[in-house]
Amino acid sequence: MLHSKVLLPRTWSLLGGLWLWRTAFSPHIQICLMQQQIKGWQRILSTSCANCAKNQRLRQKRVISEKKLTRYFIDHRRVSVTGGHGGQGINSFYSEPRKEFGGPDGGNGGDGGHVILKVDQQIKSLNLVLPLYRGFDGEKGGSKNCYGANGGYTYVKVPVGTLVKENGKTVANLAQHGEEYVAAYGGTGGKGNRFFLSNENRAPVTDTAGEPGQKRVLDLELKIMAHAGLVGFPNAGKSSLLRAISNAKPAVAPYPFTTLNPHVGIVNYQDYEQVSVADVPGIIRGAHLNRGLGLTFLRHIEHCRFLLFVVDLSVSEPWIQLQDLKYELDQYEEGLSKRPHVVIGNKIDLPQSKANLLLLKEQVEQRVIPLSALTGDNLEELLLHLKELYDCYVNAEQSHKQNSVKW
Repeated sequence: MLHSKVLLPRTWSLLGGLWLWRTAFSPHIQICLMQQQIKGWQRILSTSCANCAKNQRLRQKRVISEKKLTRYFIDHRRVSVTGGHGGQGINSFYSEPRKEFGGPDGGNGGDGGHVILKVDQQIKSLNLVLPLYRGFDGEKGGSKNCYGANGGYTYVKVPVGTLVKENGKTVANLAQHGEEYVAAYGGTGGKGNRFFLSNENRAPVTDTAGEPGQKRVLDLELKIMAHAGLVGFPNAGKSSLLRAISNAKPAVAPYPFTTLNPHVGIVNYQDYEQVSVADVPGIIRGAHLNRGLGLTFLRHIEHCRFLLFVVDLSVSEPWIQLQDLKYELDQYEEGLSKRPHVVIGNKIDLPQSKANLLLLKEQVEQRVIPLSALTGDNLEELLLHLKELYDCYVNAEQSHKQNSVKW
């Protein structure tokens, strides 16, 4: 039995009410009512104060589809930045009893705040960057020669390897953690009439307004989107392959153009190295002419260091897909298809794929890795070769005395 000091008077009243109901209901109904009341008491009871106890029942979250939960990668942003406006200068004269000519004492306004891009190695994508930023305005000056406070700085965190472009020209290359670039300067604060005091003018009444902040439109691009990029036609199994080798969860469906935005997955190795693999939207013939997703897709491929060509082995003549993919890449940027790459023959679990694999190996000179993203067959060979491509990339960067991008 619960001690009388633990229960509130309200609880005892509920117990008394149930005792009065004992003859009005059947024993089964009385047991159900008692169970409901006990559940209510468990929510009311508290070790500190029963009056302050809160309902312990957790609200069930709304079920969200997997496609809405998917976070996609952004490697390009257009940002409009405006510096803060300078504060207004003040026209004021010193006034005090028995001091008739105190002189001007209007202070200057504060400077507007800058908008600064700051590199943070914890940020991996530009999806958190907003399209518009404005610096804080400076405060106006005050009497008694009081200056207005300067506007605070507005910091925009960007990933390592961000290129800042204006009108197509690169104005900054942010490659080190903590590096800063002033995207827009704040306006200079206005001058109070104290500033214009001189021997010729002992009582100036002139003050100036603060200057507006600098306005710019900048394009932010990631110099490297991922270490490896999955290149293939729609419905070739790129998203399924990324799911199989990493913890990324891109949407998968049995129709083309399921992926409309790039996704990045991380492949972890036993030596604590991390290789990032990007699943970019599918390419079609004529993409270099801006058909389909066109140039937007090809820009994603440009930001990868080595490529993984994914070919569907279930279709007839799969080597034609590989030729078309390389042709589209070379038409967009000469030599893009010659980057370090490997050919992946997906859907090897289908019956007709094994015969097409032999024909594919006869037509191409590159190494072909057959696998099945659905069943997981031969994924180990792909992971080992992926590590070899990453090690070659790191060694090449070190030979040129450059820092390789760590994910």
